[in-house]
Amino acid sequence: MRNHDLPALERRTRGKSRFDDDEPQFLKRGRPTEPLADPDSEPDPDTGERWSSWDDAVHGPDPHPAWLVTELAAKDTELGVLKTGKEADVHLVRRAVPDTDRSCLLAVKRYRDPEHRLFHRDAGYLEGRRVRRSRENRAMAGRTAFGRQMIAGQWAAAEFAALARLWEIGAGHDRIAVPYPVQLRGTELMLEFVGDAESGEAAPRLAQLRPDPTELRDLWAQLVEALRVLARAGYAHGDLSPYNLLVHQGRLVVIDLPQVVDVVANPQGPEFLARDVRVVGAWFAARGLPAEQVDPGVLTAELLHEAGLR
Repeated sequence: MRNHDLPALERRTRGKSRFDDDEPQFLKRGRPTEPLADPDSEPDPDTGERWSSWDDAVHGPDPHPAWLVTELAAKDTELGVLKTGKEADVHLVRRAVPDTDRSCLLAVKRYRDPEHRLFHRDAGYLEGRRVRRSRENRAMAGRTAFGRQMIAGQWAAAEFAALARLWEIGAGHDRIAVPYPVQLRGTELMLEFVGDAESGEAAPRLAQLRPDPTELRDLWAQLVEALRVLARAGYAHGDLSPYNLLVHQGRLVVIDLPQVVDVVANPQGPEFLARDVRVVGAWFAARGLPAEQVDPGVLTAELLHEAGLR
């Protein structure tokens, strides 16, 4: 089951900076994001355990959920790989305090080494994101080894910042489900595990399901509301598809947000938003939702209006 009750979301304050990769607000109040050199960070070869990295990381929004283990005496145990990808792998980790019943499951997203990652999509997504130092900007533009490491850090920081922001938003009846962002440490994100806490089985992706007509309509309504909330916050997912939407106990959960796009600051923002709508709309239409309900042009226009662009 999910580890918490999802909070309602509120409209974002207009005019507040949506995106600052150089020094976002959650980093200002958190710890440094670079991993610390720590001989205890290597897992025990016999047990696979390592000390919790909570004390070295940027933390998710306050208040922390009750299920989250934050004790410094906790240990993290690797349980396996949940997902492999071109840019990051997601691992399952149990964080527990030895000799107590305090434990939780976490999904740990680790971005690949810069030499082994594919940055074929960077240019469009990174428009509108700037760091203040010209050396870093030149390195990123030239795709030097240092520049690629900077980009990897931007992916991680962007995803963490977006999840933290979406988690904190809440007013009225606006709702969106995202995993709670537990911590950020360098290019490693620890997130709430969405799935069965007993078996460690992750919630299925939307693409894996064959919902009946009633379920299909309900999931579409949830998705439209999630897109509205994203647009009000100034975001487009940027890579939305049935493969990065989970369905857990009837609830649609939005995941995989490293490429999140600021629809105002990024000149291509409206195009990314329109593509998100087309891709998910086509999936729902192919499974029987009436075409007039998934008209991409109508929904895109509505979302751009919500984002203040029309």
